[in-house]
Amino acid sequence: MTPQERAEKSAAAMWADDGASQWLGMSLDHVAPGAAVLSLEIGPQHLNGHGMCHGGIIYALADSAFAFACNSYNRQVVAQQNSITYLSPGQLGERLTATAREVALSGRSGIYDVSVTAPDGRVVAEFRGGSRQIKGQHFEETT
Repeated sequence: MTPQERAEKSAAAMWADDGASQWLGMSLDHVAPGAAVLSLEIGPQHLNGHGMCHGGIIYALADSAFAFACNSYNRQVVAQQNSITYLSPGQLGERLTATAREVALSGRSGIYDVSVTAPDGRVVAEFRGGSRQIKGQHFEETT
């Protein structure tokens, strides 16, 4: 199995059980070893009292991209620590894209950066996540 096939099969197994990302309206657009792209069109249900995308929705999108990136090696991985910086508001009707990339992976710990962008190219938020590998795989794999 190639690394790309492993990433795709891991993502398919995770997506099948990821009710939260699906319920929020996210789509899994791309996955590769140590990387993932998810997107979400901002609807009225995603807006806060200021009429812009709620920060929790943006955070959830970034966190989901982080999760698919760090779980792309068919190892069960969870978040150890996350932080986000909001830079510009997401607006109704925009499709936000969260692009996650692996920065470092050492033993059971990893660091991933996620940029959330709007269709016009502006950066909506920057997210950094720390991951920790736990026991288990997403699918049975023989070596």
